[in-house]
Amino acid sequence: MEKKVKVLIPTDFSVQGEYAYIMVKNLSDKLDMEIMFLHVLSAPDTVSMNAQGQIETCGEIDVDFIEKQRDMAIRKLEDLKSAIGDHINTDLVVGKTTSGIVQYAENNGYDMIVMGTKGASGITERVVGSEAQIIARKSSVPVLSLMCDRSHFELQNIVLVHDFKENSKQNLNLLKHFVAVFGTKIHLLQVLNTNKTSEEEVLQNMEVFANNNEIDSYETHILKDLDIENGVIHFNQMNNMDMVCVGTHGTGGFFHSSAAERLINHMYKPVISYRIK
Repeated sequence: MEKKVKVLIPTDFSVQGEYAYIMVKNLSDKLDMEIMFLHVLSAPDTVSMNAQGQIETCGEIDVDFIEKQRDMAIRKLEDLKSAIGDHINTDLVVGKTTSGIVQYAENNGYDMIVMGTKGASGITERVVGSEAQIIARKSSVPVLSLMCDRSHFELQNIVLVHDFKENSKQNLNLLKHFVAVFGTKIHLLQVLNTNKTSEEEVLQNMEVFANNNEIDSYETHILKDLDIENGVIHFNQMNNMDMVCVGTHGTGGFFHSSAAERLINHMYKPVISYRIK
């Protein structure tokens, strides 16, 4: 029997959560999925919720206010389940939004986090970033992010963006699962912004990467551009990919923004990010 793919959809009850579910619903037409909607009730570290749903605090916190927020969130989750159906599950935790989502996914063995995102730009991106960007940075679970409604989504072509000098085995189980189920074609892409690396060397590295990661069928592409973000955008304009897959070292922040995080914030095609080993 095929293993169910455990999918976590964080929701703040906005339209972005709806986008995430539309994507998951399309994928579930062929993938057997276990779907969980999670709401993180944002609260200080001094606030917690026990197994019975009771709010506990050891600080100067208005417990009544937190309880009202909890009750409102529970009602919204119940409404969500009623609207979508009993095939989904819902849960509520208390804590900081991004770390709460990451911990929940990792502690409960999820295969994928799916998030709708508004993206981020300018000083907002520089200082705090989008929630999807921050979660992708921190999570060991792959994150699929998207900015808009993908009601008519088809998964025929995925571009895997990488620096193929790093050609060791990666956590690409989810990607390979998509390929097996949907018959998706993988396009290996490396963006070069200098002439220091020869195309012959890149192609050799791609072959080693494919062998190490047991990718049997793929196309290779090399594109010269200003940086990875521009290269991927231009490659997509020329080839119309359905999804972008990109790794992250998890080292983004104020002084450094990874290519994966920039694509999550600016790319209108769905982006799946994974932690590079």
